[in-house]
Amino acid sequence: MLVFAASDKGGTGRSVTSSNLVYRSALAGNDVCYLDFDFGSPTTGAIFQINSILRGTSRGGLHSYLDGSRPSPERLDVWAESDRKSLRQRPAQAGRMVLFPGDRGKGEFPIDKDIVDRCVKLFLQVEEEFDLALIDLSSGRSYATEMVLAATARPELQNVGQRWLIFHRWTRQHVLAAANLVYGEGGILAVGKQYEHKPEHLTNSLRFVRTAVVNPDGPDESASLEGLRPAQASWLKEVHQDLLELANQQKVGRTLTLGEVPLDPVLQWREQLISDNDVSDRMIANAATVDAFELLAEKIMIDSAWGTP
Repeated sequence: MLVFAASDKGGTGRSVTSSNLVYRSALAGNDVCYLDFDFGSPTTGAIFQINSILRGTSRGGLHSYLDGSRPSPERLDVWAESDRKSLRQRPAQAGRMVLFPGDRGKGEFPIDKDIVDRCVKLFLQVEEEFDLALIDLSSGRSYATEMVLAATARPELQNVGQRWLIFHRWTRQHVLAAANLVYGEGGILAVGKQYEHKPEHLTNSLRFVRTAVVNPDGPDESASLEGLRPAQASWLKEVHQDLLELANQQKVGRTLTLGEVPLDPVLQWREQLISDNDVSDRMIANAATVDAFELLAEKIMIDSAWGTP
């Protein structure tokens, strides 16, 4: 399964949510990999706490592979390479978790046929080797997004499972931006059509993920409203209702939303993997956040969550 993580704006929690999704999938026993296609800012190593690649690798990463400088990109076993002690203790039932980093000091680059050919080859390799391959794309209308749309339109990948996650914070600006990235001029559907993707297939493979959500109508309403004055709580409920209506109007509503991640203090102050220990022992993260990651990791693999029988 190939899963592409995209967002129109920075600061959506795309990378940290995707990393936690991959982590939770590995804990569930799946073999997973993470490809850092955020070419302008390849910093996923910081989330997995691999200190040698905090700003990308100098040993030949995805940039070097795609431009033909290296026959294959560097790959790191997160369980073995992470400098975070708790991640070095791989649970017995956990699957493999591999990171393909980008190159340090590089940036976005235009695509050509050779680059797309190498991208197709890489996707075929990781799809064969892993249960889940998550490709984290640069935000906005990037060369990375165009590259994967060109690659996934190739006949070699037509029978490979492909899904898109579009991330946005639960604000008016982010809802509008997410809708524009998918449906707007030069958006994913428009570029996909240029590369002869079938519009209905691409549309059906797209789902939205809301992040940093404060839901006053959720199951833990009291926690969401804790510390607010009555006027603030009332206003927050009005804003939440307005956002629900806007999301529905922009075709970013509930039926096309795969899940939502609540506002969490750990994710606000430090982008990292949230372990069970962070919730139960250290008590710095919320159990609801882990539940959201686990649900996303489960849904990403289930056809019925995507409207497929």
